[in-house]
Amino acid sequence: MIEAIRALQEHLKGRPVELQRLGKQGVKVVGYMPGGYMPEELVYAVGAVPVGLLRGGDHEAVAESGAYLPRFLDTFCRSQIGYRMLGDDPLYQLVNLLVVPITDNNMRAVADAWNFYTDVEVLRIGIPHDKEEEAFQYYLEGLHMLKDRLERATGNKIDESRLRDAINLSNKMWELLEKISLLRKSPEPPISGKDFISLNHASYYADKAIFVKYLQSVYDELKRKTGVRPRARVLLTGSTLAMGDYKVLDLAERAGSAVVVEEFAEGMRHYWQRVEPKGDLMQALADRYFRRRVPPAWFRPSHENMEFIMRLARDFTVDGIIWYQLLYRDGYDIQSFYFEKILEQEMGLKMLKVQSDYDAAEVGPLETRVETFVETLKRR
Repeated sequence: MIEAIRALQEHLKGRPVELQRLGKQGVKVVGYMPGGYMPEELVYAVGAVPVGLLRGGDHEAVAESGAYLPRFLDTFCRSQIGYRMLGDDPLYQLVNLLVVPITDNNMRAVADAWNFYTDVEVLRIGIPHDKEEEAFQYYLEGLHMLKDRLERATGNKIDESRLRDAINLSNKMWELLEKISLLRKSPEPPISGKDFISLNHASYYADKAIFVKYLQSVYDELKRKTGVRPRARVLLTGSTLAMGDYKVLDLAERAGSAVVVEEFAEGMRHYWQRVEPKGDLMQALADRYFRRRVPPAWFRPSHENMEFIMRLARDFTVDGIIWYQLLYRDGYDIQSFYFEKILEQEMGLKMLKVQSDYDAAEVGPLETRVETFVETLKRR
């Protein structure tokens, strides 16, 4: 696994240069906001390269966004504006088209800022907040709009054969991510939560065909490996876990616990479902990305999200839950109030809720709270 991880890291390090080279050859780079509603398969099928913009954890980017937007917006979304304006992350500078699924006003602000302050074309896709048939048809129409826009941008047509190949490749990636994640059900998980999450984040901008080969090598080695039994098993959930925003993971593991499973609407790739490549492939994409996707906290039916997290807690035999959310993400703030009580009533599990604005001054108080919580779990 060490050799596969090292090779993957080298691939990721050279990925911006590779994307620059492809751009000079006329290949379009399609950036998108992570939230589980943008099918990368359409981008691959049209001959473009999808890049998920999900960096986070740096207060500098949050502060930079203050010149373009009011402060009272979600920390992650402010960062997605700040990274573009700072100009030091090549992935944010290489985007030819930005796709923003509009799940709430925070994501709408990202789309508006990129549209107003940059020369990048922005395509918004409306995401309904329920799963009624009318909502499904609305989302499906949004996918057809995305397909048409991608075809115009590249001059290529999406035929069924290329789309089916892209679907099969994505399905393989999801299958391997799920298999690796399920290994953490073991009393002695062979991979740490941070290492798994880093793999998940890498999937947003690595070459997918190459990435799948690395994932297979990692899985083949991990299934023969035994890790260390943690003194406490933790489920990590909340609003957004961005690439680079690992402080809560580091603190939890340093305190003697292991993050054995996680669930986030943004920043983490959802890997529990596959696209069923039969019949109308556009409908198949909409079915996987909308109808069967576990909805975010503030969507309806709201019980789906809470029931899914509790099912993960049972399946991975966790001792407690850490709820990590970002400042001004009100939907999650409200749900956490109810969920903490439901969790204790139905499962007898304790939950620690922490909040971040990507500020370095948070680390000290956060460390104390996480350590205290983990010690409580150990005693239980």
